[in-house]
Amino acid sequence: MGIKTFFTKEETPNNKDWKEKNKGYLRQLQKFLDAADNIEREDLKKAVISEMLKCDKILTDLAQEQIKKVSSKNLNNE
Repeated sequence: MGIKTFFTKEETPNNKDWKEKNKGYLRQLQKFLDAADNIEREDLKKAVISEMLKCDKILTDLAQEQIKKVSSKNLNNE
């Protein structure tokens, strides 16, 4: 699949499949959750996981915005 094919409207990721199918991301997420599972205080464990998920969402949203920008730029250059 070429770059132009990847960034066509039909192919542009508009959900988080691109992230959720990434083995590196999933491996690191599992390592984080395993480490967080060792936190004894339940309230602290929940707070740490919650803050990490907020950070993950912000980064995912930023990546989605960049994908859209690159996609629209490539579509305009065709």
